Amino acid sequence: MKGISRSKRGKEEMPSATLSLPIVDLSSPDRPSTAKLIRQACSEHGFFYIVNHGVEKEVLLSVFEESKNFFSLPMQEKMKYPRKEHRGYNPLHAEKLDPTSPYKGDSKESFYIGPLGDPATENLNQWPSNELLTKWRPTMESLYWKVFAAARETVSLLAMSLNLEDDFFEKTGALNSNSPEAFLRLLRYPGEVVADEETYGAYAHSDYGMIALLMTDGVPGLQICKERSQQPQVWEDVPHIEGAIIVNIGDMTERWTNCVYRSTLHRVMPTGKERYSVVFFLDPKPDTVVECLESCCSESSPPRFPPIRSADYFKERFKLTYGSS
Repeated sequence: MKGISRSKRGKEEMPSATLSLPIVDLSSPDRPSTAKLIRQACSEHGFFYIVNHGVEKEVLLSVFEESKNFFSLPMQEKMKYPRKEHRGYNPLHAEKLDPTSPYKGDSKESFYIGPLGDPATENLNQWPSNELLTKWRPTMESLYWKVFAAARETVSLLAMSLNLEDDFFEKTGALNSNSPEAFLRLLRYPGEVVADEETYGAYAHSDYGMIALLMTDGVPGLQICKERSQQPQVWEDVPHIEGAIIVNIGDMTERWTNCVYRSTLHRVMPTGKERYSVVFFLDPKPDTVVECLESCCSESSPPRFPPIRSADYFKERFKLTYGSS
């Protein structure tokens, strides 16, 4: 991944460098200082690490083991759980994160789970049978709620970093602790580097929603580009830190904060080695009206975006990515 690269479309890129991101300790009793660190991270990078988050190493090891068990199944078996209502299995190249690009699609397989906690929607999930994968469901449900606890604390600190009350997003109804609007996404990247072909594990994109929490098996590949309009683009490698979870904010938080916080362009590059990861996407409830926060606008910096319902916003974004709502 070192050295200048040029795609088939002729875009030059600077040599990639390794990025040093802030590390946020969720167990710190000094919450104001932690919130200040998050503000710095979100305004400068849009990415940071969290540690002491409550997701045990043993839990993650079990998740990656179950993930490998599923993705190693024959295709005909995996296709018994096709993606419906944003839940279930997506095969290689099914997703195209850059709808304007001529490439065939991202080189990854994925499986979506969630949201959990609301019986009215929870039954939309597709669970592999107990005979096929005995530990799958309890393992994934355990991870879901453990990561949600970490995400909830992160969002609380995020609110403080914006000079809001720490329970702002819960008070306004954007976040429901019993049935969060959150998806768990399991990912497998084959990792092959194809000569003379433009291949991406995940093409350059920014996330749609509020925040995302990323856990990986340690195999590299994640890169971010802080200045998307700069040419040539500068991509930086995000290193794996044992025991840490990578957090990034999405387009919706950028919109909420009037671009005070940045939703950063990122991608996954093939490294020649198979890579497993799991992402937890936490978003506002569908009826939440996302509009500029009072602490992020002024006469000299008026709101840049009109108010929009969360559900309407996601409908348009998913339509572009998948070709349907």
